[in-house]
Amino acid sequence: MTKKQFKAESKRLLEMMINSIYTHKEVFLRELISNASDAIDKIYYKALTDDSLTFDKDSYFVKVIPDKENRTLTIRDTGIGMAKEELENNLGVIAKSGSLAFKTENEIKDGYDIIGQFGVGFYSAFMVADVVTVISKALGSDEAYKWESTGADGYTIEPYEKEEVGTEIILQIKENTEDESYDEYLEAYQLKATIKKYSDFIRYPIKMDITSSRPKDGSENEFEEFTEEQVINSMVPIWRKNKSELTDEDYEHFYSEKHYGFDKPLKHVHIKVDGTLRYNAILYIPEKMPFDYYSKEYEKGLELYSNGVLIMNKCADLLPDYFSFVKGMVDSEDLSLNISREMLQHDRQLKQIAKNIKNKIKSELQKLLRDDREKYETFYSAFGRQLKYGVYSDFGSNKEVLQELLMFHSSTEKKLVTLDEYVSRMPEEQKYIYYASGETNERIEKLPQTELVAEKGYEILYFTDEVDEFAIKMLMSYKDKQFKSVSSGDLGIDTEEKDDAKSEEEAESKELFDYMKTILSEKVKDVRVSKRLKSHPVCLSTDGEVTIEMEKILNAMPDNQNVKAEKILEINPNHEVFSSLKAAFENDKEKVGLFTNLLYHQALLIEGLPIEDPVEFTNDICKVMV
Repeated sequence: MTKKQFKAESKRLLEMMINSIYTHKEVFLRELISNASDAIDKIYYKALTDDSLTFDKDSYFVKVIPDKENRTLTIRDTGIGMAKEELENNLGVIAKSGSLAFKTENEIKDGYDIIGQFGVGFYSAFMVADVVTVISKALGSDEAYKWESTGADGYTIEPYEKEEVGTEIILQIKENTEDESYDEYLEAYQLKATIKKYSDFIRYPIKMDITSSRPKDGSENEFEEFTEEQVINSMVPIWRKNKSELTDEDYEHFYSEKHYGFDKPLKHVHIKVDGTLRYNAILYIPEKMPFDYYSKEYEKGLELYSNGVLIMNKCADLLPDYFSFVKGMVDSEDLSLNISREMLQHDRQLKQIAKNIKNKIKSELQKLLRDDREKYETFYSAFGRQLKYGVYSDFGSNKEVLQELLMFHSSTEKKLVTLDEYVSRMPEEQKYIYYASGETNERIEKLPQTELVAEKGYEILYFTDEVDEFAIKMLMSYKDKQFKSVSSGDLGIDTEEKDDAKSEEEAESKELFDYMKTILSEKVKDVRVSKRLKSHPVCLSTDGEVTIEMEKILNAMPDNQNVKAEKILEINPNHEVFSSLKAAFENDKEKVGLFTNLLYHQALLIEGLPIEDPVEFTNDICKVMV
């Protein structure tokens, strides 16, 4: 019997396939089962157009048979089989797909898609087998043939005896090496787990003989082994069922079964799209943040299926980073596959599905915000920070998508509010959306800088996440209303003070403030009379884009660049401290230095900033007390 050679390009492709294409060798089983499913599909399709054929679904299945003793693994199907010419064409030329040719020749339309359209998956068997044998008998033929190959050196085809129509693929599993254990491909429990992982939703039964133990009759302590044929796969995936058939418990069970999380999902979304782009999806919004969510170990992405066959465990391209908390799966018949099912081509269909999913997640979150505020706030407490990171990242390119979903604590409402709710309550004369930053809501409430804004009755948003100000700087405005920190130099609020009276106060104090500025040297940009303070003696405000909170956050990062906000020391001219300052300036300038340092350090403490020399600060306090 003459051994036939693969074509040169096929030989190179096979060598590459065996050595490098697939990351996980276990996917060979997925590929062979998918091919077997294709073979059954072909009979099913022929039965639809050929009155002489009947399709009894119970007669069609795939069986996986491990044989440890002979070190073989057999995948048997009751599908359409292959004649000699088909074995030659489909298996002798790598990347020549019998399924694709069948689909093209028969003009198969929607609803009868064939999985294995690219035609290389069969050769993944050589990753785990030294010899691959294919015994096949085609539908309508009296003859069977055996195709056999040891890899890139070629193959043989010869007549063979086989009674039933269908195909058997027999793999002679490789011996173990120091780096690889091939025994696992002969272990029933491992094969069962692999089938469940990749091929659980193949539409035909995948059977295996499973050995278990049970108590012997009449005995509680003695056990006996028994073997029974079991169907391993679920066959009908939940996403292909009608939504009306499913309950919340069904979706929750699927969430748990797929190990999407240990919590109970806050919301599920079942998507069915039919048209120029066809796909099904089930998405989940978790209730709790995964423990590793903000670690490098966390992987975003949805499970991706093609016609019920798992392609990727985590397809990151289906989710934008700001929705990386979403769990679930997508199944489409329209996805293009490249050299293997493991590496998905990022084509137009995938991008369109991703866009649709992004829009659906947003609309569902908006619906949750509108219809079930309590649930939305539960979600937001877990993942609101991620939405704010989304606004800040990519130079603000996603702000239009996310701004309506943001929430912040309100000074007047004493709860989380949206930007839309804030703007809807703004008095006509209010120019800005005001915010204050700090570690907690309680600390922010006590900030001296909030006094004037609060006195005017304006609502203040409390920023307690380190990303808040950075996100707002990227957002810049909402509904034509700009954001303004209560610590910014100009609050845009008209006060009852007459401008000329204020100017007179500043003119009278200019020498004092210049002297104080000299004492503080490069610590502050300026010392000024405050418009915002009512009861407090002193506070810090800022000029420029970098606020004090941003300074703290940036300097806490590993690559500390010693960023400094342009600080302004503001003095309340109506406080007793100001009178003491003026008196000291006239009578005891040494005491002005003492008071200036105390006021500056007091302002630092209010902001939660460190005092450079605590010993000096405590000594200054003692001097005042003496």
